[in-house]
Amino acid sequence: MTQRFAIGPRETATLNTSGLREHFLIENIFTAGHIELTYTHYDRMIVGGAQPAGAALTLPCPESLKANFFPERRELGALNVGGAGTITVDGTVYELGHQDCLYVGRGSKEVTFASVDAAEPAKFYLLSAPAHATHPTTRRTQAEATPVEMGTKETANERTIYKYIYQEGIQSCQLVMGLTQLKVGSVWNTMPSHTHDRRMEAYLYFNLPEGQRVLHLLGEPQETRPLWVSTEQAILSPPWSIHTGCGSSHYAFIWGMAGENREYTDMDAVALNALR
Repeated sequence: MTQRFAIGPRETATLNTSGLREHFLIENIFTAGHIELTYTHYDRMIVGGAQPAGAALTLPCPESLKANFFPERRELGALNVGGAGTITVDGTVYELGHQDCLYVGRGSKEVTFASVDAAEPAKFYLLSAPAHATHPTTRRTQAEATPVEMGTKETANERTIYKYIYQEGIQSCQLVMGLTQLKVGSVWNTMPSHTHDRRMEAYLYFNLPEGQRVLHLLGEPQETRPLWVSTEQAILSPPWSIHTGCGSSHYAFIWGMAGENREYTDMDAVALNALR
């Protein structure tokens, strides 16, 4: 498990492209036959991915967590962006199809990931946050995540939002998790942009056609910075930073938050004419 330390807006404003990528971009989320984990000091979120190939993968407990098992003091969200797979939690098997989600509650001792077909492996995107209480392990399929339509063709941000772990959905301590799919012809996500000083956010961009990219914008509204992002790469967004992006094609992204509350609508909008 690698680490990312938190930095503030003043330090971020001095970074060049390589510095921005070093602090805010996670390039390797999915590696066949492995579990990748990144510990960030923004609200102590762990961001990662599990791509089981021929054999199942068991969630490790890195020594730096100083825990007996990974979810001893943590909750976990897993959203499948690959082929059909299963997650086994303390002996109970949960089937997850494409874009289905599983919440794993604090205190679950063993979590194992498997693909139904190694030729079309499951890809479980993982988010974990510290938990102060135990909520039941719960599956929610994409069909059960009531879609919300937002945006317009005229502003090139027509999109469907699927909410999985949030205040009115799967219960958690502080983890919030969902997915946004842009319609064909739309390229802007989360526009107009916003901040929420009460919690951090992480994005996983995926379903980008071959050779296409997303131009992700971060930083303070008056001091924005760009990052070019490939498919299946993740962005860390500090609480003080905007987070929005424009793709060279349509795409999808998973958003996840941890911090002060679980209200999906808790955000401070930034007017377009205030951006610099």
